[in-house]
Amino acid sequence: MIREEILEISPYVPGKPIEEVKRELGLDEVIKLASNENPIGPPSKAIEAMQSVAEEVHIYPDGNCHYLRRALSEKLGVSQEQLIFGNGSDGLLGLIAETFIKPGDEVIMAYPSFSQYEFVTNIMGGNIVTVPLVDYTHDLAAMKKAISANTKLIFVCNPNNPTGTVVTKSEVEAFLEEVPEEVVVIFDEAYYEYVDNEEYPESLDYLEDYENVIILRTFSKIYALAGLRIGYGIASEEIIDYLDRVRHPFNVNSMAQKAALAALEDEEHLTNSCQLNNAGKEYLYQELEKLGLEYVPTETNFILFDVEQSAEDVFEQLLKQGIIVRNAGVFGYEEMIRVTIGTEEQNKKFIKALKNTLA
Repeated sequence: MIREEILEISPYVPGKPIEEVKRELGLDEVIKLASNENPIGPPSKAIEAMQSVAEEVHIYPDGNCHYLRRALSEKLGVSQEQLIFGNGSDGLLGLIAETFIKPGDEVIMAYPSFSQYEFVTNIMGGNIVTVPLVDYTHDLAAMKKAISANTKLIFVCNPNNPTGTVVTKSEVEAFLEEVPEEVVVIFDEAYYEYVDNEEYPESLDYLEDYENVIILRTFSKIYALAGLRIGYGIASEEIIDYLDRVRHPFNVNSMAQKAALAALEDEEHLTNSCQLNNAGKEYLYQELEKLGLEYVPTETNFILFDVEQSAEDVFEQLLKQGIIVRNAGVFGYEEMIRVTIGTEEQNKKFIKALKNTLA
């Protein structure tokens, strides 16, 4: 009765939620630095927008996301027909897979990278082709060489999760010039707003010359609306039309639409979030250097670093002290931890707990 593809899939295991850790360990205070959430929370304007629509949730949402679509179109300088909205970036990845992947099609992705690329490929019966990172960064030259007559999609997570690294404008342009036009390239830019690197590509520029490019962004990270699940895709009008054909009706709820629209207009929250993240990044860099621990310089709101021992053991010891981080063993880095950059207070408590653990 069950499709064979389902048997090859393991359920996604998210970072431990705060309440679960409190229950299991009997702790009163727990800090979660595992899922790359914005520690200052959503913009006040977004909270007000959610409250304003609370009494209307008995009515189905706008299936076309009209007002958000119009505002985002103006902000990005693309037509409204070049946008699609989803239940987080995850929902959009599912739409892309359902639209393009047939059993036996090849999908190229880096390893390690965002696990949902594998999930959506497997569920459609596609064949995964992984290309190892080099210096924790996508090897676009090797990914280009991996293209075959069966290749349908290529995922480029930029900045990459879980390493926080980016591929540069020159690397991307050289890559796109060599990718056949029948192969679709997806740039997943969930951490786009955090990037400081001047060599980071502005992928919107590629939409004019390349009909086979899809860009994914989200309101979950810097806009701090992870609990509402809303992301968006940008591509040619033709590709958006195809994706829209498999999109479920009312796939973005009313609160998410209202909150995203309000968050989009709150430039002060965006600025404050970047400033807090940059300050926290520099503090954690300094403390890790004092401890003699190597880290991967990041363009995101998380840092991957080497603990020089079992990451699982360090994870468990930090958990007992009320600090939830991500054990990078799940990404193949058995002696590395990924930590979200928090508030100043959270970062200091994390470093204190890390020192206790390593001692």
